[in-house]
Amino acid sequence: MRIDKFLKKSRLIKRRTLAKDACEQERVFVNDKAAKPGTEVKIGDIILIKFGNGEIKVRVLNLSEHSTKEIAATMYEAVE
Repeated sequence: MRIDKFLKKSRLIKRRTLAKDACEQERVFVNDKAAKPGTEVKIGDIILIKFGNGEIKVRVLNLSEHSTKEIAATMYEAVE
């Protein structure tokens, strides 16, 4: 699954266009490499997202095409 689509489906970022913009501005990293919007993610990948003066780091647990709020919460886990 594409990183921009994963960020939207997992509800880490509200809209796919915002996820695309974050990738283009090099604020999203997959396994410590800057991610382009089309970068493929797979289960086990570590995603780092930089927001303003904060950041969030998560591990991909599930790739689901259709996600409700409950399913979205199971798509990733926080990593320290």
